Amino acid sequence: MKNKSFVSINDLSRDKILSLLETAEQFEANPNSDILAGKVVGSLFFEPSTRTRLSFETAAKRLGARVIGFSDAATSSATKGETLKDTIMMVSSYADVIAMRHKLEGAARYVSEVSPVPIINAGDGANQHPSQTMLDLYSIKKTQGTLEGLNIHLVGDLKYGRTVHSLLHAMRHFNPTFHFIAPEELHMPEEYRMFCRENNIPFTETTEFNEDVIANADIIYMTRVQRERFSDLMEYEKVKNCYRLTNSMLDGTKENLRILHPLPRVNEISYDVDNNPKAYYFQQAQNGLYVREAIICDVLGIEI
Repeated sequence: MKNKSFVSINDLSRDKILSLLETAEQFEANPNSDILAGKVVGSLFFEPSTRTRLSFETAAKRLGARVIGFSDAATSSATKGETLKDTIMMVSSYADVIAMRHKLEGAARYVSEVSPVPIINAGDGANQHPSQTMLDLYSIKKTQGTLEGLNIHLVGDLKYGRTVHSLLHAMRHFNPTFHFIAPEELHMPEEYRMFCRENNIPFTETTEFNEDVIANADIIYMTRVQRERFSDLMEYEKVKNCYRLTNSMLDGTKENLRILHPLPRVNEISYDVDNNPKAYYFQQAQNGLYVREAIICDVLGIEI
């Protein structure tokens, strides 16, 4: 690549992941500075986003950078037929780094190869969401005290869920045991199960979601069923309410259990879970600020 882009969690070594998490911890202690004064961050979101877009933009502004871009592709020249390459080349003449979300799998890798400035993948279709994975890892380490040897339960949309795909790849460095909990229609794709086998990562699979299944979990990672990924809405209707985590289900779980969710949620976590000390999804979202501050500085080669 021509630049130091942040495209896939697979590009990061164990040491690099731990280094970024250490930097994020420093930013949590002091999230405001002028370390990016004079820099411009491009924020290009061809798909809707709340947490990812706002946390990237907040990260840039808290560190003294200015932000340009769009939150809706309909307001860009893409509606006039401008190619993705041309958009990137144009914005790269204004910005020092670009955070981009796009609906097409592989879009981030492609633009990283043509862009003269670093690209940060803010999600490409059902492929990966590496900055979300870094904040997930930060949240896991912060709540468990370690990333090593954990029982991680992935629940819901494991077919299209780019967050679970990225997390699975990242955890290969830390000896996890995965538990895949999904309806048949949304089970973990074979390529990721093969990845687990090739990397000696133990995993189980079930369509059941109840107290017994989650009793030994250290992390429950809930996901919503993503309507936008379905071409057949009848299929979506069949599975949209397949699982729901309620407060009573947590009575027999481990004390160290924490519940994560990339958000937004729909019906998969009951509101009565929110006040349970094991719920961590809102703090998880807040952690995205510190992690994205670390990522922006890293791709720009700025040390704190």
